[in-house]
Amino acid sequence: MKGVILYNPYYYNDSVQTQARRIAGELRALGADVAIRPNARTMFLSEKFGSDTAIEFCPPPDGGGAFPFGFAVFLDKDKYAPRMLERRGVRVFNSAAAIEACDDKMLTHIALAAHGVAMPETLPGLLCFDPAAAPDEGYCRFAADRLGFPLVVKECYGSMGKGVYLARDFKELLDIAERVKLSPHLFQRFVASSAGRDIRVMAVGGRAVAWMLRKSETDFRSNIDLGGKGYAVELEPPFRALAERAARILGLDYCGVDLLIGERGEPLLCEVNSNAFFAELERVTGANVAGAYAGHIARAMRKQGKK
Repeated sequence: MKGVILYNPYYYNDSVQTQARRIAGELRALGADVAIRPNARTMFLSEKFGSDTAIEFCPPPDGGGAFPFGFAVFLDKDKYAPRMLERRGVRVFNSAAAIEACDDKMLTHIALAAHGVAMPETLPGLLCFDPAAAPDEGYCRFAADRLGFPLVVKECYGSMGKGVYLARDFKELLDIAERVKLSPHLFQRFVASSAGRDIRVMAVGGRAVAWMLRKSETDFRSNIDLGGKGYAVELEPPFRALAERAARILGLDYCGVDLLIGERGEPLLCEVNSNAFFAELERVTGANVAGAYAGHIARAMRKQGKK
């Protein structure tokens, strides 16, 4: 069983390196031959159009023209590379479709809403193509009247709490709308009962394997990178069921599901992250998330009869 862990060459910080090394170590413990490489010079479109051979692999750094891996663990959000890998028969964890659905928060909401998944009420933002144009005050007023203040504004692409804003009044809403108008974004009802806290559930193969409460004392966002802290807690059955259902609907091999806590203590799905970091979760709970992911990959490859 030979595979590669691909990471974004522009974003290979300590968290990504730890993630890659932990997964690689657990895979090697299961007998896999695993390399860690940047998602760069991996494949390209040739002039041989008309079949899948139009996608050729660049020679890897150690020489040879063929892509020498049966599977790829894709620690990136590039939606093009995994599609080309899949077209050439490489098993990608997560799939290109699953990564794309999670990377765009509005696409995630649309996909899950179709299955009746409980989420805060959400409205799509208006995408502007003119930097000189002012935000549409009429639509902002509609969003405010519908969702109330404070309300959350999210850029559809972003992670670790970046691009997530809280508008406390109409002036703030217009200011934020001006800031995000050139990027896909959404408006969402603020869940006051979950301010500064949520439940992060790691799911592997559609099954919850670890979880924690994330809590911030200084921010409405609970992200660890923004100062939030993780705490070991029991996972109540409704929270487990919602996290696992979301992971299965989106077809994810691995993900972090963020669940808000509603006014009656019920779970509300906030976001699904296809490449969620697990270092803090492993530290807080002692769970072996990397091992669970590696085991899932090994079983999937054996089921496909691939090495």
